Amino acid sequence: MLGIGKVRLATNLLLSPMSGYCDLAFRLTIRPLGGLGLACTDLVNPRGLLEQTRKSMRIVETEAGDRPLCIQLYGHEPNKMADAALWCQEHKNVGLLDINMGCPAQKVCRRGGGAALLNNIPLAIRIAERVVEAVDIPVTVKMRLGWDDNEIVASELARQLEEVGVAGIMVHGRTAEQKLSGTVRLDEIGRVVEAVSSIPVIGNGDICLPMDAKKMIEHTGCAGVMIGRGALRDPWIFRDTQAFLTTGKAPTLPTNTERVELMNQHFEHLIRIQGERLGCLTMRQRARWLLKKIDHPPEFRERVRFVSSAAEYYELVDEYLR
Repeated sequence: MLGIGKVRLATNLLLSPMSGYCDLAFRLTIRPLGGLGLACTDLVNPRGLLEQTRKSMRIVETEAGDRPLCIQLYGHEPNKMADAALWCQEHKNVGLLDINMGCPAQKVCRRGGGAALLNNIPLAIRIAERVVEAVDIPVTVKMRLGWDDNEIVASELARQLEEVGVAGIMVHGRTAEQKLSGTVRLDEIGRVVEAVSSIPVIGNGDICLPMDAKKMIEHTGCAGVMIGRGALRDPWIFRDTQAFLTTGKAPTLPTNTERVELMNQHFEHLIRIQGERLGCLTMRQRARWLLKKIDHPPEFRERVRFVSSAAEYYELVDEYLR
């Protein structure tokens, strides 16, 4: 069990916020598999939330079976961030809020949000302090090590964030400049763990197998791990990692049929939540990840990538299973 402020999570395994992937349909698909302690939404802009734009409402869409949930905010205006945090608390009944200080995407950084805050520590602290003051639920921060190798600021930033009341730190062991290149730096994550006194630090980056999580926890002393791309490749990774961490053994791998059935469940959630047209478009995007662990002929993958109706999708799957 992992505690973040007053919230107690069943496991120390978290789903990372991933732009364009960790929506309600995906979260509802992987939760029943087990092992997931907390899921997080995609990052959302406070102005969009307060104006209730269609895009922002879709990002924070949730329902009763989608718990526990964390909404992630990004931006550079302390008061707007605080107002949006309060809106989330009052309207979405979420357990936690997270402030993004790690996204390296240009569209986020050019607005002064995400990893751009690593270049302005005083502003980053003001934002965190205002958000913590605005809400009654725990506030966490997800960050990277720094903007580049010349400015590794994660340890000092984490220390100051703890002082203003942040309840937990999620740290991706790369710089913003690296994006997803190179390998995660476990020693630097360990330094962040050492920099705080009483709040949990969650490590993130390169968790593709249960033993990767075990290695990160043992090497860094972090309280848990956050998994992103590894969950897209293999949605059972939370179940398997939880079993491996507690018993030293991972469960039997899912069969091809079980993996296809999970893909079907995901498609059903997409159709119900987004409608048939958008659901099919999203499945085209997701198929390349969901099929990575499924033995299939190349033409099946290509045909799924161009599916345009639910009937066409199920016909393809039935043909594959036969």
